Amino acid sequence: MEQNLWIPLLLLFLMLGCKKSVEPKNVLLILVDDYGYNDMSFRNNSFYETPSIDQLASESTVFKEGYANSRVCSPSRASIMTGKFTARHGITDWIGAPAGEEWRKKKRFNQLLPPEYSRQLPSEDISLAEALKKQGYTTFFAGKWHLGSKGSWPEDHGFDHNIGGWDSGSPNGGFFAPYNNPNLKNGQPGENLSMRLAKETVAFMKDNTKQPFFAFLSFYAVHAPLQTTQPKWNKYRDKAVASGLAEAGYGMEAVLPIRQVQDNPIYAGLVESMDDAVGHVLDALREMGLEENTMVVFTSDNGGVASGDNYATSNLPLRGGKGYPFEGGIKEPYLIKIPWLENQTAETDVPVTGADIYPTILDAVEVELIPGQHQDGISLLPLMGGLPAKERSLIWHYPHYGNQGGQPSSIIRKGKWKLIHYYEDGRDELYDLEIDISEKNNVAGKHQELTSALLAELMDFLNGVDAKFPKQDPLYDAEKERVYLERMATEKRKALEQQRLEILQPNFQPNADWWGSQTTKD
Repeated sequence: MEQNLWIPLLLLFLMLGCKKSVEPKNVLLILVDDYGYNDMSFRNNSFYETPSIDQLASESTVFKEGYANSRVCSPSRASIMTGKFTARHGITDWIGAPAGEEWRKKKRFNQLLPPEYSRQLPSEDISLAEALKKQGYTTFFAGKWHLGSKGSWPEDHGFDHNIGGWDSGSPNGGFFAPYNNPNLKNGQPGENLSMRLAKETVAFMKDNTKQPFFAFLSFYAVHAPLQTTQPKWNKYRDKAVASGLAEAGYGMEAVLPIRQVQDNPIYAGLVESMDDAVGHVLDALREMGLEENTMVVFTSDNGGVASGDNYATSNLPLRGGKGYPFEGGIKEPYLIKIPWLENQTAETDVPVTGADIYPTILDAVEVELIPGQHQDGISLLPLMGGLPAKERSLIWHYPHYGNQGGQPSSIIRKGKWKLIHYYEDGRDELYDLEIDISEKNNVAGKHQELTSALLAELMDFLNGVDAKFPKQDPLYDAEKERVYLERMATEKRKALEQQRLEILQPNFQPNADWWGSQTTKD
């Protein structure tokens, strides 16, 4: 009897003494540049075709209220890398944008001079890549960086490998080789940039199947310049014509015309090429047997470009687009797939931001959080697991004028309420996003107490992190600004309407250096 007792005890001892082998938990972060909230077919969009993203969405938690941390790129990217709101890390405009008196060279004749801002990712921060690298992860970056010049490239912030990341925020050579990129070797003339970055990402993953990796695929697409192949242009031109072309394609925002319809075949082709590249990477994960132990995050850095920067898409029913404080400028595609998370919820309407990606990734791969670093982000794992979320305030700070026509302003969202505070005249706009997603009805006058409370909370935060604010331009000339605005509403709008129709003509001939190029998975 006594001897029989020793047998199970011995087995228990052996079990406790042997660690169960656990496959490494990998991370794939996919960031698309300037990608609009509605530019995916799974959102009931009948114009764009994105089967790869649609498939990923069906396997992920879809954050219906997912936000970028800024209406332009560099600040949002810095928030993903640091877990902080833009006012806290100090990169509040795209790196390279003029500030102070330099802004006058844009000849917008504005009332204010935008403040200076940080022009590289702060070296004192522990980047997301550095946090994972300390835990034994091999780290890889491919594509658009735009977080500083040499000395502040991906390899200076925790990435072991850097393919194509440098100063520039747009693809200098366009979307077909030659690329004119010091960190990306040219392929054959006509090679597609998005697919090339996807293939580089796959090659990295294949070389690192036995150890945990963090792969950050940061597309230059779908940023300008808008380029596609002839077959894709034909396909989407035919779709646009078959659905019936709108008589007018543009409305007006405060400064510039803004696109109201999705019928640009060049942009649609660029979107599909990016989706092809996403599919190539996700297919490779399955083929390599890595799908079940690889977390996938998919998002963008600001809203679709509806005004300025080539007027690519429409974000309706969301108002505005890139550069604007409205939902179209900051609301994003936001998908997270964690294969090992039990009972992962299919979708949620709790507001989240790019700053949450940092702690969510650490939590998902069982790395200890760093609250002193990702101060404004929270782990989304409890929410993804179906637990209720505590209400919190989200804050955006953009004390600059955007190339797209946006004005210096800051935002606070709390629950269903969104307050926009403008710096030119100090006015406030309050929207109830639960019933007014298009932000047509400013109800600040009806809710003065709430408006005051939200503004006080917003300013307390901004002052607490030493945020920078614009100043009055002593050379401001109201008449020059009036003339500029009138020209945008008449001459510019007319030219855009003509250009829209030209792109849809059967004999349209774009730049010869990309028309014959092909996008394939070969």
